[in-house]
Amino acid sequence: MTEFTESDTRNEMETVTSPDGTEIAYKRTGSGPPLVLVHGADVDHRFWDVSGVRESLAEHHTVYAMDCRGHGESEYLGEFELEQEFEDIVAVVDSVDEPVHLVGESGGAFFSLEAALRTDNVRTLTLHEPPVPGFEDARAREGFETMVAMLDEGNRDRALSTFLEGPAGVTLEEVEQLRNHPIWPEYVETFIETVIPKIEAEAEADYQFDPDRFAQLTVPTLLLAASETAEWLLDATNAVADALPNARVVSIDGYGHGAVASAPDWFTSEVLGFVRESN
Repeated sequence: MTEFTESDTRNEMETVTSPDGTEIAYKRTGSGPPLVLVHGADVDHRFWDVSGVRESLAEHHTVYAMDCRGHGESEYLGEFELEQEFEDIVAVVDSVDEPVHLVGESGGAFFSLEAALRTDNVRTLTLHEPPVPGFEDARAREGFETMVAMLDEGNRDRALSTFLEGPAGVTLEEVEQLRNHPIWPEYVETFIETVIPKIEAEAEADYQFDPDRFAQLTVPTLLLAASETAEWLLDATNAVADALPNARVVSIDGYGHGAVASAPDWFTSEVLGFVRESN
């Protein structure tokens, strides 16, 4: 079983201002070519610390682990809009004075994909199972409904578990591993303030995945997937790979959507190897 590590609190958070005035926080560690990390929908920058991913990457790169708006130490101005999520990443990426290696996990992978269309400062793109809207299947929709019902009953802990196990395709073992980490209670408390509004923002935006929009995105792209994740996430991952002219998919067997934390050696090895070969 993966051993979790405590979050590194030695470094102060820095901020950059997004176009709408929101202060977006990030933690910078390490040295070397810049690498920006974008977390998933229900966590914050500390997710990369639960099994040492940020620390491992920082041995080779200057790592910018950002907090998406409304998460961690980034501001939240009262509502979420899909376009602003993309712009927040661009703000961090463009604040770096050389092209960055952009790495997104889950919801952060979808946001990073769209952000890469809006900046010329991305050197490589790594996406872990981007949950592109429109690919959700009946099982995912049923999981969302069950999650909302649990929130209505005031059971945030079980709602978060249901979200992870159902629509997100995180295995039971991976959920239990995350549950045993000290950050779990905080994510339970902030779950309803982040995930639900973000889902509503995606619905309001009526996002339609158009492969033709990505035909000119020639940035070298690695898509990472796990065999036990939700089927709709695998479909979305493959669709993104097909749409991008310079992309490939690498998979790992026996893990679910939580593979970044449950199989950190695999994740960091694939990221570092891909970045190295793209230099």
